[in-house]
Amino acid sequence: MRLWDRYRLRIRRRRLRLRSLRKGRELSAVSVHPKAIAAAGVTLAATVRNERLRLPYFIDYYRRLGIGHFLIVDNGSDDGTGEWLAAQPDVSVWRTTASYGGSRFGIDWINALLGRHRHDRWILVVDVDEFLVFPFGDARPIGALTDWLDSCAIRSFPAMMVDMYPKGPVSARPYREGQDPFEIASWFDSANYMISRNPLYGNLWIQGGPRARVFFPDRPADAPALNKIPLVRWDRRYVFVNSTHMLLPRGLNFTYDSAGGEMISGCLLHAKFLSTFPAKVAEEVARVEHFARGREYRVYAEASPDQTDLWCKWSEKYINWRQLEILGLMSKGNWA
Repeated sequence: MRLWDRYRLRIRRRRLRLRSLRKGRELSAVSVHPKAIAAAGVTLAATVRNERLRLPYFIDYYRRLGIGHFLIVDNGSDDGTGEWLAAQPDVSVWRTTASYGGSRFGIDWINALLGRHRHDRWILVVDVDEFLVFPFGDARPIGALTDWLDSCAIRSFPAMMVDMYPKGPVSARPYREGQDPFEIASWFDSANYMISRNPLYGNLWIQGGPRARVFFPDRPADAPALNKIPLVRWDRRYVFVNSTHMLLPRGLNFTYDSAGGEMISGCLLHAKFLSTFPAKVAEEVARVEHFARGREYRVYAEASPDQTDLWCKWSEKYINWRQLEILGLMSKGNWA
């Protein structure tokens, strides 16, 4: 890598860190438990807005996975989300009504909290509709994974987002509070993915799957990115650059291959396409707070979201993580 590019990235990292310190002032503590945060093994961080219906299963799923504490930014919810979160003993809540887009889609707030509370500790950053699946996760907690990563001196762990969907229109089966979303959205695309490498940051860039197939058939390069690096042994000098798609320092993005062969990776099962999808599309089109002024949500809106049907004859029904590994969507590397 050229010396000039290294300098550019170093300056960008410093600017993003300073930006996160400034944006962190937009957060007001609602229910924060410093001792519990400090004592937790792996901590989950997320930004949410009006997700009361999804939260019970989301929190329970990650508790069972072994998450020790939750750091949640409530971005102006008015559906009881903040109150429900504040009542949970293992959840620390901050609230802000500042612009989601103005915080680089919440990532400035997350960078601020991680730098303040999780130096040299493992963190997992996900959205409320993302569910981490990792090798042996059906039998081992996430702490076993991070212990193994520590033993290998690996500080970041990648997970490809896998869009899950039902068979038939997304609005056909109502989603109930506390329900496992994959009882409804149990199908996914086993192929149809494009992979390239970002020449500056070094991370993989993955696109495709059902969203590219249905919503962006003529311009797949505009489809949402599916590559993420959600699990990191954090350092206050680190920053997420673009959601969890990539980080600085640049070396944290080299997560898929090494001199020893294929490295360990996971998947994020993405439960976006439930009966809640049409209302979410309408809300986000009106708010204009997402990337490119909500371009993705405008595409969804033009396609009659209540009639969205992503299933096709090549769809695969989800079984477990071993199935995902066989299909080449994740790898256990040399973890046995």
